[in-house]
Amino acid sequence: MTIKSKQFATRSLIALAVAGAFPLHAALAQDKPAEQARPQAGQLETVIVTAQRRSENIKDVPMAITTLKGEKLDVLTSGGQDIRFLSGRSPSLNIESDYGRSFPRFYIRGQGNTDFDLNASQPVGLVVDDIVQESPMLKGFPVFDVDQVEVLRGPQGTLFGRNSPAGVIKFDSAKPVIGKQEGYATVGIGNYRARNLEGAVNLPISDTVAARISVQSQNRDDRVHSARPGNGTKNFEGYHDDALRLQVLVKPTSAFSALFNVHARDMDGSATLFRANILKKGTNELVDGFEYSRYDTDGVNEQRLATEGASMRLRLDLAGVTLHSITGYESADFYSRADVDGGYGAVYAQPMGPSYANQAAFIPFVVETADVLPKHRQFTQEFRAESVNSGPLQWIAGLFYFNEDIQIDSISFDSLAPGNPQNPFFATQFQDTKSWAAFGSLNYTVSDKFKLRGGLRYTNDKKNFAAKRVELTTAGPFGISNESTNVSWDLSGTYALSPDSNLFARVATGYRAPSMQGRLNGLADRPSFAEAEKALSYEAGIKQDLFNRRARLSASVFQYRVKDKQLTAGSGQINMNQLINADRVTGQGVELDFQANLSDALRMTLGGSFNDTEIKDSDLFVQTCGNEPNTKGVNGCTPTGVAGPFAYTQKLNGNPLPRAPKWQANFTLRYSVPLADGEFFAYTDWAYRSTYNMFLYEAKEYKAKSLVEGGLRMGYKWDNYEVAAFARNITDKVQSVGAIDFDNLTGIVNEPRTLGVQLKATF
Repeated sequence: MTIKSKQFATRSLIALAVAGAFPLHAALAQDKPAEQARPQAGQLETVIVTAQRRSENIKDVPMAITTLKGEKLDVLTSGGQDIRFLSGRSPSLNIESDYGRSFPRFYIRGQGNTDFDLNASQPVGLVVDDIVQESPMLKGFPVFDVDQVEVLRGPQGTLFGRNSPAGVIKFDSAKPVIGKQEGYATVGIGNYRARNLEGAVNLPISDTVAARISVQSQNRDDRVHSARPGNGTKNFEGYHDDALRLQVLVKPTSAFSALFNVHARDMDGSATLFRANILKKGTNELVDGFEYSRYDTDGVNEQRLATEGASMRLRLDLAGVTLHSITGYESADFYSRADVDGGYGAVYAQPMGPSYANQAAFIPFVVETADVLPKHRQFTQEFRAESVNSGPLQWIAGLFYFNEDIQIDSISFDSLAPGNPQNPFFATQFQDTKSWAAFGSLNYTVSDKFKLRGGLRYTNDKKNFAAKRVELTTAGPFGISNESTNVSWDLSGTYALSPDSNLFARVATGYRAPSMQGRLNGLADRPSFAEAEKALSYEAGIKQDLFNRRARLSASVFQYRVKDKQLTAGSGQINMNQLINADRVTGQGVELDFQANLSDALRMTLGGSFNDTEIKDSDLFVQTCGNEPNTKGVNGCTPTGVAGPFAYTQKLNGNPLPRAPKWQANFTLRYSVPLADGEFFAYTDWAYRSTYNMFLYEAKEYKAKSLVEGGLRMGYKWDNYEVAAFARNITDKVQSVGAIDFDNLTGIVNEPRTLGVQLKATF
């Protein structure tokens, strides 16, 4: 397909989506009587979001938003899944990890970051209970006793700030309620001896104080084993993952409230399994004879993560204005060790393996490493004021401060020596970040049908970074200091076609602060640096209630460009990252969210997205997978893109962003029927994504196959009880979803089928 025909096809798809998203009858519909606006039997509930830092009907917010809550969250987390269960459950959202249950990497509209360093920034912001979670180690906090998840697509640079040019994911926990005692407990068991517990209790302490305690414990035995004698771990993928949240609400008067939040997580399990030689050379298929339950290695695999934090949210209602103070503190302690070469032995230390039918093993060198976060702390403070009046003009103004201090150690081990001792050489990184911002937004009601919104944010970032390499001598520390400023803005409008239909349009900018990396692999290595990236986005769409509010549609089209896009290049030969900037990256697409009560017994949701991303930089190239000198052409990959100026390099101009599937879709269907004194229900959910490049360059082995995963949950409810059986990945489809590209055909696969039963009691 030529470039022109490709552009024509893309524009035609967008045009068709716009035409379908704006039905003619909406524009011609007459206003309905006010009494019909009240909820009736069978109608969908009104969805309230805080995307604009106020509580608003989702239909009135001029941006693309998807929410998840209630039973849908219960279904998706049935098998003890970590936060990656959200992947594909919202249009244009993808989540993956090279670390297992820690360090999730988020992508919205194709924008994300494949960097595996522990100080890697992401263009998708994560906000939990109004506190930004900057470190990758904070982003995987378990999802339990959550009132609602909001996925805000597009730049959020005005109200949420730095490092959110792709969007923000907001988690809002269930809050304490004064004067009411309630709670729930869920117990589940599953295959691989999974044992999951979740519960919460709301305690009314007095007429002005209430507390809510929420806990979760997820546990599973090892399901992967090594049959090889000698060095290394023998059992893998078991874990114990416990989390706690305690909230106390104090409301001495109707005008003042204070909400205190203390939370912690303690996880002990396995790092991701890097499986050597499992990609069939010249294809993206798994090798013949692959067994998920077997992993023969000579390395040690272990992972521990402990996080703790606290926040204080104060609110004071005055005449015409509400004042907010939000203080947050987070810390993390992390250790992750894995056999990155994915097998055992080496070309210089036979025997070497594992081998498969028609594909002999090739381990060019031993790589057993650990990433350690011995020091991490984050402090945030926000002061915000917002107007409270019935006039046409509403406003928000605030100040924000961020301070983060971290240390990262990168160490390695000798897999060939008894006991896998630590090598004497290592690398250390130190990073101190300070940032402050002033922001504001205005909402103006021009008429009964037309509303305008605009926002502005000034950000100042200072980052001091140093890295050193210790061998027989020490190289470094090599320092980088940088200060950057940015002004982000957005402008949007909503036009009411009818009481049930709103059109919206939005122009917004976003900003990602400069990044530094220093995983030094030798005395001659130096840290890398990437300039700030800045995004400009356009989107328009419709939000519409249908069929007397028994159905709801949200559709949008968007286009964006990012200047100086931060990307992460692998070395092609060693376990290293290098930061680079692309001159420009563009993206465009279509998104759809639909939900409906088809009948009293059937409820359905449907979502989908098309994302077309492109790197535009004629001079940019990276090294491809380690064909030479590491593998001597034996188990190297098969590049398919445009060759670069040097051997084993590839140009990036015209390539899509990595881990950015063009097509995604999700579907759920719930059936229920009264039975005896209760209700029988069945709930199925499905998610689809198309292929994507695992890395910046293109290669046959590193082109992830399209994937469909489904779940099913069936059960019975009566009184305050519910019992259900569930299955996740019910087709048991296992394939490569990621890879390590520096030495051999090493892949990372998705999780197999999970089965189990649950009992839930509420009170």
